Amino acid sequence: MDCRSLSTQLIIIYSLFVLTACSSEQTTTSQASIIPNIQTTYTPAHGDRLIDASIGDASNLIPMIASDASSHEVAGQLYLSLLKYDKNLNLVGQLAESWTISDDKLSMIFKLKPNLMWSDGRPLTSEDCVFTLKLIQNDNTQSPYKSDYMKVKDAKALDAQTFEVHYNEIFSPALATWASLAILPKHVFKGVNIMDTDLSRQPKASIGPYFLENWQGQQNITMTANPNYFDGDVWIDKRITRIIPDPATQFLELSAGKIDMANLTPTQYTRLFDNNDRLKHEYNRYKYLGSGYTYLGFNLKRKPFDDARVRQALAYAIDRQELVDGVLLGLGKVIASPYKPGTRWVNEKLQPRPFNIEKATQLLAQAGWTKKAGQSVVSKDGKPLSFTILTNNGNKKRADTAAIIQQRLKSIGIQVNIRLVEWSAFIENFINKRDFDAVILGWSLSPDPDQFNIWHSSQMGERQFNFLSYANAKVDQALEQARLTFDLDKQKQWYDIMQQEIYNDVPLLFLYAGYALPAIHKRIQGIEVAPAGIGYNSEKWFVPKALQRRSMQP
Repeated sequence: MDCRSLSTQLIIIYSLFVLTACSSEQTTTSQASIIPNIQTTYTPAHGDRLIDASIGDASNLIPMIASDASSHEVAGQLYLSLLKYDKNLNLVGQLAESWTISDDKLSMIFKLKPNLMWSDGRPLTSEDCVFTLKLIQNDNTQSPYKSDYMKVKDAKALDAQTFEVHYNEIFSPALATWASLAILPKHVFKGVNIMDTDLSRQPKASIGPYFLENWQGQQNITMTANPNYFDGDVWIDKRITRIIPDPATQFLELSAGKIDMANLTPTQYTRLFDNNDRLKHEYNRYKYLGSGYTYLGFNLKRKPFDDARVRQALAYAIDRQELVDGVLLGLGKVIASPYKPGTRWVNEKLQPRPFNIEKATQLLAQAGWTKKAGQSVVSKDGKPLSFTILTNNGNKKRADTAAIIQQRLKSIGIQVNIRLVEWSAFIENFINKRDFDAVILGWSLSPDPDQFNIWHSSQMGERQFNFLSYANAKVDQALEQARLTFDLDKQKQWYDIMQQEIYNDVPLLFLYAGYALPAIHKRIQGIEVAPAGIGYNSEKWFVPKALQRRSMQP
């Protein structure tokens, strides 16, 4: 899953290259010779293609109704927001050239950059901004991000380049929300039911560095450089995602030089990569703490998870350090709260519950779950304690995490089944329909600390992010009050209360925050590791002419 922060973490997806009638592919260099000289400063050049691998296919390319990372990673190359986070996680202009905030903090005026042009040649104007806002506010639009934009009470286009919004009350995340709302072309979407449209798979106009060329479901996605891109040259001609659900198969394709970029598993990063001469010679590895975390979440409307004592028992029965060591090979951190370790927003008073089988057994007994003579599974009223953990197929870390949890819970008499489901079906058929016992998933988080959409009790509706059905009045109050002040210390106090209540209630188990471990072919230049990761400037990556494998020519 994905929170509204995907602008902070651009992990680019590409698809299997498909030749079109108006282009041809020419090999310019042998694969064995395209290794850059580290002493050479290369000049950017147009050409070549970059092939990435993804474990899951996209599901919807309309950003405001897409809730999964795979969709946002593609849509983020097509549609852009007024603002974005730079490499140091500071808010800067994207479509907006500048902005002003009124003294009472209730109004904002955005000035668009000059000469913005959609890929179909139509201008992008402030009318597109007004239209997009009204669209997400529309009663028929089911969006997990909707509540942020319902705070806007009035919006208007002052002229073709100027967009103004008004709020009735202080809303501290207001500016950050404009780094999340991707602007859509009014001339394309006007009169369209965005909940049921071919535009979710066949977008007609792009403002981003690329536009969609071809999407073959469960196979590949091809994007082509947008010649009208307003922010300078887009050097790499094609960005292609191959949908490869199995990480082992991805690694084999990487080893054979058939893909240029992939996210490595900890085993691949620490062991297999070093034993592969070709990979060491041709690819760079990167490692940095990601902006997300992995969790075991419970459907709080299903038994036995409606009993906090059962959830607390599971928190003591699972050894999270074992998960970090066994699944991540130490490339991660055990966590106890929903913020990135090391940031100011973490409630440092909270520590992960220690692994304690005796404590877990006591809590289960208090909730009425005990073992009868000769039984290996705890039961209550004649029913054994059994549930299914659901997670997405192809994510080996999540599957391995589920397997270890299964064995740990078996030791205290809980029977756990594991079910792996293809990503898009997982989201549409289980998450959106709330049809699960427990899930292993992850959240990717924004630098902004507001997590209203995930934890507030008002966000339980269809396609909204509080799909665990968590409700706590103190959490609701903390989230609401934090939005009413710009004082960071006061915000911190409210978010500490929120974290403490979630810690007490255990609607989910925070498991670990892992390191991002991408491997990228050395011929691809312009990559820079920064607080935002490596993908913040991906549209500026290039392959020097001397190192290009293939060039695209009309």
